[in-house]
Amino acid sequence: MSHNDEKPHIIPYKTFLLVLLALLAFTFISIGVTSYNLGPLTVLIALLLATFKTILVLTYFMHLKYDVKMFAILVAAVLALIAVVIFITFLDYLFR
Repeated sequence: MSHNDEKPHIIPYKTFLLVLLALLAFTFISIGVTSYNLGPLTVLIALLLATFKTILVLTYFMHLKYDVKMFAILVAAVLALIAVVIFITFLDYLFR
């Protein structure tokens, strides 16, 4: 599909406002979670919240929702690689 065949997408300001509110909520939740000593769950919850925030930013602010699916596949591959690196880091920390 060429660029001429694509329909322009206009995202309403309400959507951006809702995404902003969700990002702020996730940020305050992550601050609240890290205030408590939950042991290993603290890091896990903080990383999950960061993942949700990343998905929101990539989907709406970087327009991956409306872009060619190949870009979404490439971003998913990079995120999977980052997840593997984080997993290996946790394994290294766990077995020291």
